[in-house]
Amino acid sequence: MTINCKGQLIDLEIPKVMGILNVTPNSFFDGGKYKEESEILSQVSKMLADGASFIDIGAYSSKPNADFVSEKEEINRVAPVVELILKNFPDAMLSIDTFRSEVAKVAIENGAAVINDISAAKLDDKMLQTVAKFNVPYIMMHMRGTPQTMQTMTDYNDIVKEMLFYFSERVSVARSLGINDIIVDPGFGFAKTLEQNYEVLQKLELFTILDLPLLAGVSRKSMIYKALNTSADHALNGTTVLNTIALSKGAKILRVHDVKEAAEAILLFEKVKI
Repeated sequence: MTINCKGQLIDLEIPKVMGILNVTPNSFFDGGKYKEESEILSQVSKMLADGASFIDIGAYSSKPNADFVSEKEEINRVAPVVELILKNFPDAMLSIDTFRSEVAKVAIENGAAVINDISAAKLDDKMLQTVAKFNVPYIMMHMRGTPQTMQTMTDYNDIVKEMLFYFSERVSVARSLGINDIIVDPGFGFAKTLEQNYEVLQKLELFTILDLPLLAGVSRKSMIYKALNTSADHALNGTTVLNTIALSKGAKILRVHDVKEAAEAILLFEKVKI
């Protein structure tokens, strides 16, 4: 199972780590932490050294009830960071966490390799055409509504079945436009209650029926720290536990704040997997 990033085939037979770099002032865990160029470069250097295959840059916080950010502001945050990182780390594979096609276009033109869309193109009907035009891998996530409304939209009859229908439809549309490399993200924490998040994780292997790489993004999320009655700052151990469970159920990419620990989880999992 491979994806083509800027002409380089990335083999996902051994799972990979995607390090999170938020360049927003209000992300739930590391908002406002990386504002200066030196801070950004230091964090990217650390993540790459710790084993990240991808760096996922986000300029619009998608936490529940997040503030609206204009398209212009998102581009102004993303473009200089992409340019800065690739100037210093030209071989870095950059993923752009955006649901806006114009942001995706600008980022790819500046050297980004992957688009990571929380809306699976439901919030911008030009997104799939943009991804197809530039022929980059596309991560499509399951979500209902918007970051501002999603937590009011958790009414499911059979959540996993409905998610599989959702992905089947989204993949079909993407394929019809010629998008080759598609990665599926169940969207832990997006339009899902605490119990629903754990039901999806429990049944994660069912998503392998899509025959597409599976991304798990549970890092320091409320499904961990609320269950443990703690905070995001103290959710690293819980993140590692759930990452390991996700690996056992077929996850091929772990999207995380803490790259070293995720890379170690993959290494040890590969030692013992049957």
